[in-house]
Amino acid sequence: MALSYAEYLALPELLRMQQPRSTPPEHDELLFIVIHQVYELWFKLVLHETDKLNRDLAAADLFGAIATLKRIRTIMKTLVGQLDILETMTPLSFASFRARLETASGFQSSQFREVEFGYGYKRAHLVGPESPITETAALEARLRAPSVPDRLNQFLATRGLRVPAELTGRDVTAATVPSPEMQEELLRSYRDQPELVILFESLLDLDEGFQEWRYRHIKLVERTIGAKHGTGGSTGMAFLKQSLFHPLFPDLWAVRHRM
Repeated sequence: MALSYAEYLALPELLRMQQPRSTPPEHDELLFIVIHQVYELWFKLVLHETDKLNRDLAAADLFGAIATLKRIRTIMKTLVGQLDILETMTPLSFASFRARLETASGFQSSQFREVEFGYGYKRAHLVGPESPITETAALEARLRAPSVPDRLNQFLATRGLRVPAELTGRDVTAATVPSPEMQEELLRSYRDQPELVILFESLLDLDEGFQEWRYRHIKLVERTIGAKHGTGGSTGMAFLKQSLFHPLFPDLWAVRHRM
């Protein structure tokens, strides 16, 4: 028998996975479940493309890296756009089934933490015994692997930039931090290697996309639950604001005013 569309996409299994817990089901609970499941699928694709970006950089494939960055940035735009759908749910509608989440929370999304780790925003305590995340094996592997900023520095070294030893020999489980020495090299390459400028601007496009996602997500939470604590035990808005405007590529931002 020929392979069908439903079989290829495993649609019977996929469409059985949306199970509201409210009884009788509250109308907007299906919306809430679908949006978050779709987000997890997009996070899976972001991680898939991030791995390709790392391979592009390792292979010194400049234009391959630029193309991959464009795809990831486009995914981020889609993630932001989907918040428009979720914002059609009123606070009272969410409150009608919020208790059914019990301790479940987006705070516990292992894949989103993987995305953060993959771009250098690493926090080792999220894989420790006190972590609220239950599935940490992949997250721990991402913690111990070089992040995109690390791969970028290795790539830039092949292009003749003098990457400081503090970056080439750094502990990859630590979060990315600014480097004044690297900023000088980036500034020089903006002037001397214009072909790299497209890569740098693509990285900033992606960084801006992440920050846009964080801001819109925070405003969504504020609009929906105000200052209430998160269902997973986080402080809600206060927790989310910790990562707001946290740049993935701080050195690229730092040199803007000197151009």
